[in-house]
Amino acid sequence: TFIDAGCTTCHNGVAVGGSIFQKFPLYGDEYMSFTGSTREDKGMMEVSQKESDKFIFKAPSLRNIVHTGPYFHDGSVSDLYRAVEIMGKLQVNKDLSKDEIHSIVTFLHALTGEVPANAKRMPPMPQ
Repeated sequence: TFIDAGCTTCHNGVAVGGSIFQKFPLYGDEYMSFTGSTREDKGMMEVSQKESDKFIFKAPSLRNIVHTGPYFHDGSVSDLYRAVEIMGKLQVNKDLSKDEIHSIVTFLHALTGEVPANAKRMPPMPQ
C-alpha cells in the first residue's frame, strides 16, 4: 500500500526518506487547514529568502516515525493516522481509504527500532 500510494517518491532508501527536500503541499495551495497549523511556515525560504524555496521542507526518514511525533515541520499533527491521511491528500493527491491508512501505519510500525532516550525529547519549536 505504501508503494502503491506513491509514498516511495520521497520516502525511499535505507532510511526510508530523509535524503531530499520537497514542496509541501504539492497539491492544493495551502496546508494549514489540514494540519491545524497556527502560523504559516514558508520552509527554506525563511532562511534563503528565495521565492523558489517557499514551502520546501526536508522529507523526513520514516525510521522510528511512530515514536517521533508530533508530525510535520511545525509539530501540528499528533496523530500518525491523520498525518498519513494529510500526506495522501496533499502530497500524492489521493483520498486514502481508512484501510489504506491503516495498512500504511502498520508498515510504519515495522520501521521501528530501539530509540535512544535523548531522541525522544521534544526539541524547542521556533516561534
